[in-house]
Amino acid sequence: LFADTDAQKAELWKIRKNISPAVNWYTLTKSDDVVVPRGNLPKLINGIKEIGKRYNFNTVCFGHLGDGNLHVNILKEGLSEEYWNTKVNEGIGEIFKLTVSLGGTLSGEHGIGIAKRPYMSIAMSEVNLNLMRGIKKVFDPNGILNPGKIF
Repeated sequence: LFADTDAQKAELWKIRKNISPAVNWYTLTKSDDVVVPRGNLPKLINGIKEIGKRYNFNTVCFGHLGDGNLHVNILKEGLSEEYWNTKVNEGIGEIFKLTVSLGGTLSGEHGIGIAKRPYMSIAMSEVNLNLMRGIKKVFDPNGILNPGKIF
């Protein structure tokens, strides 16, 4: 989509800013941001569609495509609580594996956080994870800063 006038630009921004609220109004979502080189966005989007088919969930994807950042919203619509909390999480792991295989990373501007903690080993080696743990230990030897979050 391209805008030639200020009015068209304003309308596109209005649509973009309302995607997330509209999706969240419609159904519960699990939302993650991933980033790949821009040239790999079509492969990522097609791969996410295939993963959704395999794991029986629908997605709404949007984001900052100019920098390769994609917000992946998995829709709960029609899924049981058990499926939502087990199989969908397996599908999320597959999305992260695909992202990394395309030269990407698990997070754009939102960071890792506790939701992505179980998936960190997909993108980072044990050596790198241990290095991060060591750095945290230097600055937080008593484990009082954000205890139980990432490290």
